[in-house]
Amino acid sequence: MSDDALAREYSRLQALEATWRAEAARLAAEAQALQTDNTTLRATLAETRAALDDARAVIADLRRQLFGVKADRLTPEQEAQMLALQQDVVEAVERPGAVSDEVLADERRGGPRRRRPPHGLPVAIETETITLEPEATTCPCCGEPLRRIGEEVTEETDLIPAKLIRRRIVRPKYACRCGEAGVAIAPLPPRLIPQSTLGLGLAVHILLTRYDDHLSFYRLEQQFWERHGVTIPRQQIVQWVEHLAGWLRPIYDAMWRDVLASGYLQVDETPVRVLDPDVTGKAPRGYLWFYAAPRGDVLLDFDRRRSLAPVQQRLQTFTGTIQTDGYEVYQALVRQRPGITRLGCLAHYPECGVIQERRCFPAPCAA
Repeated sequence: MSDDALAREYSRLQALEATWRAEAARLAAEAQALQTDNTTLRATLAETRAALDDARAVIADLRRQLFGVKADRLTPEQEAQMLALQQDVVEAVERPGAVSDEVLADERRGGPRRRRPPHGLPVAIETETITLEPEATTCPCCGEPLRRIGEEVTEETDLIPAKLIRRRIVRPKYACRCGEAGVAIAPLPPRLIPQSTLGLGLAVHILLTRYDDHLSFYRLEQQFWERHGVTIPRQQIVQWVEHLAGWLRPIYDAMWRDVLASGYLQVDETPVRVLDPDVTGKAPRGYLWFYAAPRGDVLLDFDRRRSLAPVQQRLQTFTGTIQTDGYEVYQALVRQRPGITRLGCLAHYPECGVIQERRCFPAPCAA
C-alpha cells in the first residue's frame, strides 16, 4: 500500500475515532439525564403515593359519613378484634365460679381503698389571727384588772384578691472622687424577658389563666382593665406568651421523648375552630392531634390538616404499638412503617358490634 493510501486510511480512522468518541459522550450524557429523570420520578412517585393514601383516607371518611349507618362500619381488622373479644366473653361466662367466697373476700380486702378528702381547709394554709380585746379591762365592781380565763375562736375563710404592683429595682452607683476606680453598681437580677417589664408572678398568672382556666386573651385584657385599672394590650400578652413558651420548650421536648420511648401510644384527632386574621367571615377548621402514653403524659399537636403528614412527621422516630380508631390515616401509617403495630379502640365499639353481641348472647342474664 502506498504512502498516500496509508495517510488516507489513517485520516479515515481518526475521523471514525472522533465520531465514536462523540457518540460515547452523547450516550454518557443521555445516561446521566436518564438517571436524573429516574431519581426525580422516584421522588414524584413517593409523593404521589403519599397523596394517594391521604386521598383514600379522606374518601373512606366521606363514604362513612355519607353512606354509613349511625355507627362506623367495621374494617376486617376490627371484625377480627371484635370476634376475639366475644370469644373471651364466652369463655369468661362458661368458666366455673369460685368454690368459696374466701378468695373474693381476700381480693376485696387486699385492694387499696380510695380515701375521701377531709372536709375543711388544710392545716398548712396561711392563717391570719386577729385578737379582739374587750373595751373594759377592769372589773366594774372592784376595779381590779380582769384576768384571762379562756378564749372563743371563730374561723372564716377569706380570699385576698390579686393585685398588680410596680416593682422598682434601684441600683445606686458609687464612684471615688479620684476617678481611678471606676463606677461600682450591683448586677441586675436575671429577667424572664430582657428589656421587658414582665415579672415572674404576672407571667405565671397569665399562663395559668389562659391555659389552665381557659380564659381568652381578650377576656384577660378586659380583666386587667376592669379589676386593676391597668391597660395591657393582648398583643403584648401574646408576645410575652411566645417568649415564655421558649422557656418551657425543654420540658415539652423531654415529655415528648418520654412519650415516644414508651412504645405504646393512644392517638386520636379532633376538629377545632381557629381564629385566623387572614380569613374573614368564618373561623377555619384545624385539628388537635392527641398523643397519650397510658398512665403517663398527654401531649397535643395542632395542625391544619387531617391527613397522614402530621402523624407521620410526629411519629417518625417511634417504634411500637399505637391504639387508634378506624380512621384510614392510621392504617396508611402502619403500611408505610413496618415498625408500628396498630390496635383498635373499644371506645369506638360500633352499634353493629352490639348487634352481633346480641346474636352471641340472645338470652338476658338473670339477676
